Amino acid sequence: MSGTSMKKTSLFSVFFLAVWILFTPFVAQAATTNAFGLPDFTELVEQNNKVVVNISTTKSVNRSIQPQFRGMPEEMLRFFFGLPGNPQFPQGPQSEAPKEEIHSLGSGFIISEDGYILTNNHVIDGADEVIVRMRNRKELKATVVGTDPRTDVALLKIDADGLPYAKISKNKSLKVGQWVLAIGEPFGLDYTVTHGIVSALGRSLPDDTYVPFIQTDVPINPGNSGGPLFNLDGEVVGINSQIYSKSGGSMGLSFSIPIDIAMNVVDQLRETGQVVRGYLGVQVQEVTSDLSESFGLEKPMGALVGETFPGTPAAKAGIEAGDIILEFNGREIAKSTDLPPIVGVTPVNEKVPVKLLRQGKVKWVKVKLTSLDKAQNLADNRDSSGFNSNRLGAKVENLSDKQLKDMKVPFGVLVTDVEEGPAQKAGLKAGDVLVTIDFKAVRSVDDLDKLLKNLPSKRSLPVRILRNNRSMFLPLILEK
Repeated sequence: MSGTSMKKTSLFSVFFLAVWILFTPFVAQAATTNAFGLPDFTELVEQNNKVVVNISTTKSVNRSIQPQFRGMPEEMLRFFFGLPGNPQFPQGPQSEAPKEEIHSLGSGFIISEDGYILTNNHVIDGADEVIVRMRNRKELKATVVGTDPRTDVALLKIDADGLPYAKISKNKSLKVGQWVLAIGEPFGLDYTVTHGIVSALGRSLPDDTYVPFIQTDVPINPGNSGGPLFNLDGEVVGINSQIYSKSGGSMGLSFSIPIDIAMNVVDQLRETGQVVRGYLGVQVQEVTSDLSESFGLEKPMGALVGETFPGTPAAKAGIEAGDIILEFNGREIAKSTDLPPIVGVTPVNEKVPVKLLRQGKVKWVKVKLTSLDKAQNLADNRDSSGFNSNRLGAKVENLSDKQLKDMKVPFGVLVTDVEEGPAQKAGLKAGDVLVTIDFKAVRSVDDLDKLLKNLPSKRSLPVRILRNNRSMFLPLILEK
């Protein structure tokens, strides 16, 4: 080999060596990140599996009747087959329906060394006996201290001392994308560990307005209910409660009760055995982008008051339909679903500050909550004399005094038909009661006619309506 060739080879070797030395640290660093970037849950599980318990329940129910007799009226079954309550056979051997025991499994976790345990209400609901099985296989009979079906929380007590107990998270800065871990008993497979991330926060589900659920993709299955949801610090951040599933198994949509909501329930159950929630007395709706423009907001936020029920704390504090609640007792209301759980945990009979936006101006009021009452039921009776507005694109009629009284509204007109135009685009429908436009009262069809002649065009105006006995606002833009 010539000297020239050796020189070229040496130069190439030196160049390759230099590149290798230069980039090796970065390659090694990337490999380290890939290898160690994911969390190791082993220590977390070892430290916390002793605080998780299995809960088994037993309830006695009447044995199901034979399939061929199902669907028959109960009175007929009682008469012919001597079921309980049959006066023809009060002493007969068939006077009592045969019983059978139903067993179910769930999860829970210890929250104090003296034996208090948290689980879901639906895990122990209707149970005649509740048995808690510890990690060491010891079984203890549990007493139900109290339950709260609205939040699906139940508090149990076992006769024990010196127990390991879960560390409850005091940090409310749970974030979407954060790692979380569940320990429970899916399908009876005890002490099963699954993990995932927080998918969403403050998730509102039907009939669960008082719980802003934590949504995760942690595999949760039947039997996981009542078990703890841990963060990477080994703190409980939620109670696994529900799943969305078409098959009965996990589909990556799991919902957990935030631990601060659960502990508020626990404190009340331990002190009084019952849960008292704050009641404000308003019906609220979301502030959409169109409505935010109508109300002069820079961005959609807050809870728009569609209706204030008479005689309630809201009415006494001066909160009106059309107000947007921006803060309640020092907590920001980003969306309408934020309000109910905040009101629910606010102490009753104490005045708390409420920040409102009323017709573009910020207003503060003080409200004293009472305990939760059922929402008022409004009647739905409507009829009377007609008017057609081409500018609105709707036909309306006056309401009688009796109809107004039955619906408990002081004024309004009935929408009988909606044509193509501004009313249709705003979302008005036949059967709606038009109450205000741009915060101006619509007391009659004549009032509406006068209002429409003076209202500005091509600007979003808030319109308050009553639909299916519920008050709400719509954004109306008049074209001419």
